[in-house]
Amino acid sequence: MKFRKVQTNSKNSSLSEMKILQISHGYNAPFLGVSKQYESMLNKTNEVVTLYLTGNESGEVKQTTKASKVIFWGCDSKQLKGMKLGLIVKLYKLIKHEKFDLVICHRYKAIYLATMVCLLGLKFKRVGVIHAFGAFKSLGRRLLLSLVAKRLIILGVSNAVRDDIRDSMPLLPRNKVQTLYNAIDVAAVASKQLDKEKARAFLGLNDQAFIIGNVGRLHPDKDQATLIRAFSEFHKQYANSQLVILGTGRLEQQLKDLARELGVEQQALFLGQVPDAVNYYKAFDLFALSSDKEPFGLVLLEAMVAKVPVVASDCGGASEVVSDAGYLFEFADSAALTKLFIRVIARVDGSIVVEKGFSRVHKNFSIEAVAKSFNRLISV
Repeated sequence: MKFRKVQTNSKNSSLSEMKILQISHGYNAPFLGVSKQYESMLNKTNEVVTLYLTGNESGEVKQTTKASKVIFWGCDSKQLKGMKLGLIVKLYKLIKHEKFDLVICHRYKAIYLATMVCLLGLKFKRVGVIHAFGAFKSLGRRLLLSLVAKRLIILGVSNAVRDDIRDSMPLLPRNKVQTLYNAIDVAAVASKQLDKEKARAFLGLNDQAFIIGNVGRLHPDKDQATLIRAFSEFHKQYANSQLVILGTGRLEQQLKDLARELGVEQQALFLGQVPDAVNYYKAFDLFALSSDKEPFGLVLLEAMVAKVPVVASDCGGASEVVSDAGYLFEFADSAALTKLFIRVIARVDGSIVVEKGFSRVHKNFSIEAVAKSFNRLISV
């Protein structure tokens, strides 16, 4: 089977007349948002079908999809282990019957399945999207993709992830591994974000305090410990302040104990998992991300859409998202982070940075901007 040639329109640089299969691990967070992102990027001139490997059929997912069709395979963990021969055959039949031109694979398992189908004789273009570091530590994974690189492009969600992939697979031509940033639907996100007063009321926060927000798993990679240490020093100078953390994880009790040791247990608020947390970002006067290994940092984009100043550690994909449209500090340097908190509350350059952040989102991370980058990469 010969796949249809990718064409570009010089006016809007969009793919045309392609039948695209998108394979996602499941529709739980964050995979659902990523799947919708690609549907929005590609559905204007293409027929897009989204396949979820895990998860039973969901009426809500079907109702909100922007794909022409959604398929649920409902696989369990056992089916996704090992060689996955049954799934390979099933995918072979699907691709052969539907005659897909392009298969977009999120994470390695999807890439593996599509690659094995190619080895069975079907010819189609594959795009593998890698959302985390260390995806190719396994020698077997590296050898397989290095040997069957034809019609394959691997995209890292940041330059940091891209470079991690390139370092892991030196046999793979460098032009086969590129960067495609995650996108955000700016208008859709902005339309759902409550104003400051309503957001604080919903979260039960002090309407007069200076509030530093953080959203993410309570995990060592997120390093909320540095955030708490920096806040404890900041609070000594600015008593009417709070640190608000949205998320759950195995470090919750440890982080609460740290806040208690530092004397800010009443001001460091752990609100747990808040559904649709992005809707309440305007409750924050500052958004802080202290992660060590952040492949991208979508929460930073969400805060920038809310026109909230952002502070992030200068490592991984987070620094690429923020660039000069926010504030960066060296990872784990709580003293430097405290100084940035003080700079923001002093409003040294806050309005300029906020507007620069909002503009940066539109220019580099909007659905339209990322779609153009995708089209350019896939047309090579």
